[in-house]
Amino acid sequence: MTSGVAALWSHRNSLRILVKRDLAVKYQQSALGYVWSLIEPLGMGAIYWFVFGVLYSRDTGRHLGEAAESYPLFLITGIFAWMWTSSALSEATNALTGQARLITTMNVPRQVFPIGRVTGRFAEYLAGLPVLVAVAVAYAVHGRVDLGWSLLALPLAVLVQGTLLFGLALLLSAFNVLMRDVERFMRLIIRVLFYATPIIYPLSLVRDSDLPGWLKIVYELNPLVGIFQLHHSIWYANEFPNARLLGTTVGGSLLVLALGWWSFRRLEPAVLKEL
Repeated sequence: MTSGVAALWSHRNSLRILVKRDLAVKYQQSALGYVWSLIEPLGMGAIYWFVFGVLYSRDTGRHLGEAAESYPLFLITGIFAWMWTSSALSEATNALTGQARLITTMNVPRQVFPIGRVTGRFAEYLAGLPVLVAVAVAYAVHGRVDLGWSLLALPLAVLVQGTLLFGLALLLSAFNVLMRDVERFMRLIIRVLFYATPIIYPLSLVRDSDLPGWLKIVYELNPLVGIFQLHHSIWYANEFPNARLLGTTVGGSLLVLALGWWSFRRLEPAVLKEL
């Protein structure tokens, strides 16, 4: 894995070119261009705010605590991070099948292609950060959010999320070449993960629910749970995951990366033959 990472680093310019190409192709016929990477999550945030912040405000506020008065910020923080996750997984799954000609002709590590898809979606996430900061500052001015040391949770959240997504991208892209059902299966999994992760609701809602104890443990084994707690803790310090959840999240993400890298290398000959 060390030699593979070194080879990937030596071809970082190829990765940069692929990311720029993907972004250019994605928005070349769009009048609004990169603005779409902001419109979609903001639109989703408005819908969920209306449902849970207006129609069910009483039930939602009981579990949100200090985040109740700034629920729109809580929502878009989770949704922006989720858009990176969902789009990266969707596009990385067919990163090899959709670029077969390039893969068989370019002399670069094949990991560049799925990792490039994750990196490209991260660029879109970065484009939304100024919006998040602007909303957070607006709430901070009115005393509804405290901006302090909790801001350091942002680089940690990005690092852990990137680690998990790189591993999943390598794993899914290789298996999708050999079993095309993986792409269809992931459409369902992504929908399930959205509601099985504390994105639009706080983790305390699950912990205080009547679910069986074993199911709550299984729920928190999902690395995305801790990752989104880190994202929310940027503005709400009390949302920072405890030591057990943080350890599970970091350990699970590193395990997925190692498994994804190992599986990709083992399956690479069969993948190239299939392509």
